[in-house]
Amino acid sequence: MNRKVYLNTATSLLLQVTTVVCGFILPRLILTHFGSAVNGLIGSINQFLGFITFLEMGVGGVVQANLYKPIADHDEDKISAIVTSADKFFRHLALIILAFAIGMLLLYPLLVIDEFDYLYTATLIAAIAISMFAQYYFGVVNQIFLDADQHGYVHFILETVTLVLNTIAAAIIINLDGSIQLVKFASSCIYLLRPWLLYIYVKERYHIDRHFKYEEEPIRQKWNGVAQHLAAIINDSTDAMVLTVLSTLQNVSIYSVYNLVVSGVRAIVVAATRGMGTYLGQLWATRSEDLKGIFEYFEWLLHTVVCLVCGCTLVLIVPFVSVYTRSITDANYHQPLFAVLVTLVCTLYCVKLPYSQMINAAGHYKQTQHLYIYAAIINMGISLATARSLGLIGIAMGSLIAMAFQCLAEESYCSAHFVVRPTYDFVKRMLVNALTLVLGYALTFGIALGDLTYAAWVLMAIKVLLIWLVVALGVNVLLYRQYTLRLLSKLLSKLRR
Repeated sequence: MNRKVYLNTATSLLLQVTTVVCGFILPRLILTHFGSAVNGLIGSINQFLGFITFLEMGVGGVVQANLYKPIADHDEDKISAIVTSADKFFRHLALIILAFAIGMLLLYPLLVIDEFDYLYTATLIAAIAISMFAQYYFGVVNQIFLDADQHGYVHFILETVTLVLNTIAAAIIINLDGSIQLVKFASSCIYLLRPWLLYIYVKERYHIDRHFKYEEEPIRQKWNGVAQHLAAIINDSTDAMVLTVLSTLQNVSIYSVYNLVVSGVRAIVVAATRGMGTYLGQLWATRSEDLKGIFEYFEWLLHTVVCLVCGCTLVLIVPFVSVYTRSITDANYHQPLFAVLVTLVCTLYCVKLPYSQMINAAGHYKQTQHLYIYAAIINMGISLATARSLGLIGIAMGSLIAMAFQCLAEESYCSAHFVVRPTYDFVKRMLVNALTLVLGYALTFGIALGDLTYAAWVLMAIKVLLIWLVVALGVNVLLYRQYTLRLLSKLLSKLRR
């Protein structure tokens, strides 16, 4: 792996750590100043408007997959054709998103009319929609291009800076008793800085003709990428959507607080692997013989780290939420079974990352879109059937079963098409994961939180982490000795420098 992979990984990780920290600061301020109902309303609106993010993630993945080869070949005409086509496509998609946002602006307030008046909810939706649109639409093609060229660190740094500025501005407005609508509108203004700076950077550094005349469509499977990611968005957003319609905004707030933790863990793991995903894409584009060996080592390393991180989360999430919501009394945030289920969902999501990244890097959107659609149907069906009777537990069960299906399906596809290997290899990995999780949990679930303070929680977290480190290392020395010794050798060589 080259220096850019490490630089992209480091800056992406910095961004996600900053996102997690800021992500805990703002909801806490909202909970204490506006209450659980408003926090639940914001969480629900964000999930519904998550549809907007497929602009970046859905079509963006297809565009990026098509850019790998021309970038490797230094084919400026092909690059210009792809960028020109992507610009046109995103302008068309903007109209679809605008129609969706207007429809939500008109209809969504009716779902919560018993708790909030129509104008309050509608103005909040407008403010959040502008903020999300500013983040995910403007300048997205420049961001995709930089990712494909392994210069993602540029926009990661810009995102980190704008995120910190947004958090500071929001905290000031809230403490000055400003409205939640004003907080979200201020975010929109700040987030517009990033695409403008990205545009200047790309224009000055690269020679891209954004009005290139092409005869044949240069981006294949555009709509397949949209279909795949739209199904993924529905899968991710199902829980809050169903709770909004069939439960209470207080339950949405409880879900949002626990989701802050698991989505933070998930985002950090994704950030740590983002540079590797781009690297795999370039190996696939050049048909490198090293692909299988690098992929399998990456797979083992990620599974090991995920079991360690998510195992600790399994033990620490309820104590953390207890500290985080210690002064909030308008909802019951002590939900241990729900915590276990959402942490297992997070674990499976992170475990399947090598397979998702390989599929996306190879551009196999059309071939795999049915897997995402089936997972969305499973999640929606189980959640709708159980939300009224089981509440949070029901929607978490739907997510867990859907994610398990998706993990198995994506791994099966990768093993058949990219890294041809027997089913036994994956079964062994999953059994080792299960053994690590069971042993680690058995040894740490009895560790108690002394006081409802962050200091007490940090001390508890250190104890839990040390035990899980020993468990993870011990299990892998026994069952994956070669990979473990290889990793330890690399770490020791870096420490000697």
